Amino acid sequence: MPRVLIDQPAPNFSLPDYSGNLFTLSDLKGQKNVLLIFNRTFA
Repeated sequence: MPRVLIDQPAPNFSLPDYSGNLFTLSDLKGQKNVLLIFNRTFA
């Protein structure tokens, strides 16, 4: 995965959401603000 840089667009990626549906960042292109939260789990 490419390195994330400040003041630059985020690289596109796809991950499953909490329901198992595939989420792709580029699907939100054109939205004013996007907030992503990555929860860590401790096993």
